[in-house]
Amino acid sequence: MSDRLFIFDTTLRDGEQVPGCQLNTVEKIEVAKALQELGVDVIEAGFPISSPGDFESVVEISKAVSWPTICALTRAVQKDIDVAAESLKYAKKGRIHTGIGTSYWHIHHKLNSNPEAIIERAIEAVKYAKKYVEDVEFYAEDAGRTENEYLARVIEAVIKAGATVVNIPDTTGYTMPHEYGEKIKYLVENVKGIHKATISTHCHNDLGMATANTMAGVINGARQAEVTINGIGERAGNTSLEEVVMILKSRYAVLGINNGINTKNIYQTSRLVSTLMNMPVQPNKAVVGRNAFAHSSGIHQDGVLKNRENYEIMDPTDVGINESAILLTARSGRAALKHRLELLGFELTKEKLDEVYEQFLRLADKKKDIRDDDVALLVGDATRQERRIKLDYLQVLTGKSLKPMASVRLDIAGEKFDATASGNGPVDAAIKAVKQIIHRQVTIEEFLVQAITRGSDDIGKVHMQIDYNSTIYHGFGANTDIITASVEAFLDAVNKLPVAE
Repeated sequence: MSDRLFIFDTTLRDGEQVPGCQLNTVEKIEVAKALQELGVDVIEAGFPISSPGDFESVVEISKAVSWPTICALTRAVQKDIDVAAESLKYAKKGRIHTGIGTSYWHIHHKLNSNPEAIIERAIEAVKYAKKYVEDVEFYAEDAGRTENEYLARVIEAVIKAGATVVNIPDTTGYTMPHEYGEKIKYLVENVKGIHKATISTHCHNDLGMATANTMAGVINGARQAEVTINGIGERAGNTSLEEVVMILKSRYAVLGINNGINTKNIYQTSRLVSTLMNMPVQPNKAVVGRNAFAHSSGIHQDGVLKNRENYEIMDPTDVGINESAILLTARSGRAALKHRLELLGFELTKEKLDEVYEQFLRLADKKKDIRDDDVALLVGDATRQERRIKLDYLQVLTGKSLKPMASVRLDIAGEKFDATASGNGPVDAAIKAVKQIIHRQVTIEEFLVQAITRGSDDIGKVHMQIDYNSTIYHGFGANTDIITASVEAFLDAVNKLPVAE
């Protein structure tokens, strides 16, 4: 048996069936190109007979994508298959995905048919699709609730008719992992000619077992997994691509199964799909949720800071996330606060750290989210007073008919320097005046203003991010005068630059 698992992505078909998540053709092409960069083997691009838009999307994706197989879904109906074949005419590698329901409920209550007639329709559909393409996948809809003996008969018949892939969907998300694994094992052991086709999983998450069922199928012989980015899909969603791929990666020593996914593209692809489909990723979503690599408990934070593997089984960089997040909350310890302060450029004595930590705990009891600028403000004026460059004087002239002008005096290591400049606004003028004095080639990359208190006498917090020699430095300031706060934030960042020789 092959040790290679093929990744079949149905984000653009099953995933796009989520209410409110429909994409236009241009957006679908953007996602398809991202899936190609991610390394998926098969892209199910749509259900062409369902609408002119779906047909056009399959056509245009076939043109835009170079190497993955492009798959089009059909029912076991000749007209569906004709339209699918037409939509795939530009595909470098095309696959028709046809099928029919095989469970008692589908046969008797949906199709009003009988088991023997269903097998005949399945055979006819596969043979008809083979007239157009060599690669034909057959799905036995609701296979999860289909009796194994009957399912084996259906699968054997369609393989004999020419199916190259046989899809065993847990359409309703009803199957337990051990049941689904046993179902795949039964087919491997009892279907004549099973070696001529690839067994595929397609699991839904109605009971939260989609990934577990998929892995049970893979362990028992399936070598294609049908998945979606972020696990999106009808009802509770489909098996999540990122979960299956990272299970295979993190447990390779046990499973020994490869795949072609470039895991470093996982996070950016997740964000692209989330943005285009206007479907936020839940914070605690495995692998790609914002809390997947975040630590807020003091014990966990201390353990991660000592050795990441104490609490992380995956390296965040493996999925395209820069680093783990140490979130500051009322449960955080001194180690986490010290780590964050060091990242922000503050090196405190043990006594000063103890003082700031007590202030931090009081603030954390009041605020749910402790940001970098909150931390910087906790350090307070005592730290700022130790800095080499300080703001000694600031006067700004501005108004509706006046060109903003700013006069600045800086104290640099005890020596005073003055400068005056004009600008597009009062903050711009003040920063330009400061730059005249410091003579450093810095670029402001980010400038954020936030109120701390309420009312017209608010204290304004300013976070400024500057670039110097391709290195980013952060600065923070707080004042009832937002211009003063902005200059203080700029100087806070500048004080962290290497001292000029």
